[in-house]
This record gives sequence, structure tokens and C-alpha cells, in this order.
Amino acid sequence: MTAVAVLASLLAASPPTGAARPPVALIASPAHVALTGSARAPVAVTNSGTEPVVVDVARAGFALDLRGRPRAVSRRSSWLAVVPRSLVLAPGATAPLTVSAKVPRRAQPGDHPELVLLTTRPSARRGLPVRLRLGVVVVVRAPGKVVHRVEAVAVHSRRAGRGRRLEVLLANRGNVTETVRGSCASVTLQRGARLVARLRAPRRELLPRTRGLVDLRYAGRVRGRVAARVVLLRACGGLRARTFVLRL
Repeated sequence: MTAVAVLASLLAASPPTGAARPPVALIASPAHVALTGSARAPVAVTNSGTEPVVVDVARAGFALDLRGRPRAVSRRSSWLAVVPRSLVLAPGATAPLTVSAKVPRRAQPGDHPELVLLTTRPSARRGLPVRLRLGVVVVVRAPGKVVHRVEAVAVHSRRAGRGRRLEVLLANRGNVTETVRGSCASVTLQRGARLVARLRAPRRELLPRTRGLVDLRYAGRVRGRVAARVVLLRACGGLRARTFVLRL
């Protein structure tokens, strides 16, 4: 899973050369942690801002919406433990966190994503008007058989300026996170034996047992009924191609 899964209510990007540093800025490294079974891993948290901060540490569930946007969700239980539960960081200081997972007995095999949420608050000496929330994705893989199974469910065509936008609905029926990208996922548009267009899918992730939309831009002039053949190779978790009839 990529670092796109990092959440922030305030972007903590590095300022341009010569620009003033922001008062509050956090960096977590790594931004994504993968644990196999009951294991642990370190995470370094750096205060790259100009003011001291207190960082509260919490856990939450992790999800992607239909278009792949990350979000924190509530969950009844967690496999994770994080120590310490708070950090006090001077400007430029770095402190470690330890993230550990305990996989319960009879856990469902495959990937189980969660978030470690880092939220700043003013130190006791200085009040800061800005608060920042950063999420580190932790994926715990429970032991057992790994299942790769991504399928195309539907294809819809919508207007997008002078062209069309194709929305391909995919379902990850497997138990691990899959990365869909143009090298292994494409849509071929045909009218009879005539090839109308071949479109490559943009990169996005599908969490286990979830659905997601992939948007593709068609700028051609052909209109009317066409056959859309969605091809998902094994590198994307695909098992077979499917053909849909739609109207451009």
C-alpha cells in the first residue's frame, strides 16, 4: 500500500526553499507499516515545525471510499498496541513509537488495515491555533491462504466536457490489498470488429472485500453503442476479462 493513505487535516508539506517554516508540521517515517502476524515495528515521528508540540497517539479503522480517498473509521476492537500514547517534541526533534499487533486466534486470513492517528495539541507553555492530524497506515496480514480476486462489476459512461468519462466499478473479493494500474488493467472499446480505443487504468488501491471506481477518459469521436472489454491481469489480482455493452 502506498503513502497515499496518509491522512492530514492540515497538509504538512515542506515549504519552498527560503520560505518560513510552519509552526506545526509532523513527519512520520515510515508512513506505511506492514506486519506479518503478531509482530512489531518502529515509527519515527519528527516535529519539523518551529514550535514545540504535544502529540497524542490513538488508533482507528482505515477505509477507502469508492474513488480511493482515505478516511478514518471507528471500529469496535483493534489488533494494535502503540507505545507511548503521547509525545512531547521540541522543534526539529524526533521520537520513536513502537507499533505492535496481536492477531487473535481464528482470525480471517489476509490483510487487515488500521490507522495510528497522530494529533497535535498546544504545549503547556504556548498556545498554538493550529492543530494537525496525521495517519500512519498499519496493515496486519493474518496467516493463512492468500486469495487474489478482483473482478469488474459494471461500466458506465458519463459526459466530461467534450469527451466522455468511463467509470469502471471493481470488486476486490480476495483477502489482500490489490494495486490496480495501467500495466495490468485496461478497457478496450470495440464496435463490431473495429477497435475504437484502448484505455489504461490509473493507479489506485482496493482494500480486501471492498469495491472501488476507476475513472478513464475517452476523448474520441465515436458515439453510440460499443462493447467495453475490461481486462485485469493476475498482477492486478484479476482472474478473467468481462465485456459490457454501453453507450458513449
